[in-house]
Order: sequence, then structure tokens, then C-alpha cells
Amino acid sequence: VQGDKKPRFTDDLSEQIKAATKNNHVRAENTQLMLSYQKGQITMTEYKVLLCSLYEIYQALEEELDTNASHPAVAPIYFPQELARVNSLQSDREHFFGSDWRKKVIVPAATHRYTQRIRQIGRENPMLLVSHAYTRYLGDLSGGQVLGKITQKSLGLSSKEGISFFSFPGVSSPNRFKQLYRSRMNSIELTEQERAEVLEEAVSAFEFNIQVFDDLQKMLSVTAEAVDQSKSRTVNFPSSPIMHFTMGLCVAVATIGMGIYLM
Repeated sequence: VQGDKKPRFTDDLSEQIKAATKNNHVRAENTQLMLSYQKGQITMTEYKVLLCSLYEIYQALEEELDTNASHPAVAPIYFPQELARVNSLQSDREHFFGSDWRKKVIVPAATHRYTQRIRQIGRENPMLLVSHAYTRYLGDLSGGQVLGKITQKSLGLSSKEGISFFSFPGVSSPNRFKQLYRSRMNSIELTEQERAEVLEEAVSAFEFNIQVFDDLQKMLSVTAEAVDQSKSRTVNFPSSPIMHFTMGLCVAVATIGMGIYLM
């Protein structure tokens, strides 16, 4: 029939990853935590625990990218000056938690599983780092400016201190840089089997992110419930929000064993 269009097949790795992860991308955007974000309903507590998980994820990713920078699959998409997030996340965490933030940081088990996977492939199959770098960096470049403004407004921040994660000072044009990044990705030489593995890992990367978002939401929900219960008891704890948050997490760990761990 005239006018009918057949689906266009492409050899571009970036387009293949985008197609392979389409459904996972939608699911990630529709997690409770991300829906709250999109509605401008993110709270300070939610943002803080998200920062903590993001720091762990990017620390693992960037250390493995640095270690494998000369690998033929990693070298084309290695842009530490333009994309590295660890220093920004460290700055944001110090802003909210102080210089001793390492003693106060709590992340869910899903974050630990995610970072373990990144470090495993960094050691055993660095080619698959491409999938995780694409999922994280291009997502941040695509939504960074918007989410940064939402965060600043939702939290009532008077300056951009604490939200430097969303800024990419080394990237003058996110759209042009994403085009360059995709072009570099598409230049990576892969066998059909290797390409299939990269696509499969990209799907897994989205699944790891979904699990992190869900675990963070569960952690926050149980913490809020535990704090409410603690208020009805006769024991008087210090009234600071940080202490309430910490006490709630202790109760949450003891009550449901979610796998939360202290760093």
C-alpha cells in the first residue's frame, strides 16, 4: 500500500540502545520517586538520599572508566573533563551534610548491587561500561537543566549551592555534545555478539536504576513511618531533622532488614 512505511533498521549503536531500552526508560520515569520529581514535589530528605546513591554509582562508574580509558570500546566515549560527576556530587553532599558526610551517608542495597555490577564489568568486560555510561550521562545531559531548576524551586534554595550535579560547565551545548557522544558510540567496532551484549547490559542498567529508585522510596516510606511511631513514645530524642531521620532509619533496618548499609 502506497504510503506505508517499514520500520527503519539502523546499525547505529546509540539508536539500537534507545530502541532496546524504550520500555525500561518509561518504567524508570514512572517510579514513584521520579514522578514526585517531575511534579516538583521532591523533598529535601528525598533529594539527600538520592544524592548519596548517585555519588556511589558515579564513583564506581568513573573509577572504572578511568582505569579502562584506553580500552578500544571505552576510549571513544571517555570525556572526563566534560562529564565527570563525582566532584560535583561530593560538593553537593558536603553542602548538605558537612565535611564529615561519610559518617552520615546511607544508601539502599540496590545501590550497592548496581555499583558491584559496574566494578565487575570494569574488571571482566570493560566494553559493557559503554551501556552504563550512555544510560547515566546522556540521561543527565538531557534532563539536567530542567531537573536542576525543579530541585532549586522545590527545595526553596536561594542559590545553586547543593545542586551542582545538574550543571555541566564543560559542555557549552548539551544537544551538540549528545550528538558528538552518539557519533563516538556509533564508531565503536563490535561483533554482532558483542553488540547484543551491550544492548542487554543497557537494559540491565535501566533495571538497576529502577531498583535504586524503588529502594530509596521504600527506605523513605519506612523511615517516615518509624519517625511517626517514635513521636508517640515517651522517650525524648533530639528534635533535629537529621536525628529523626537517623533514628527512623535505625528502626527501619531493625524492622524489615532492607539491606541498608552504612559506609
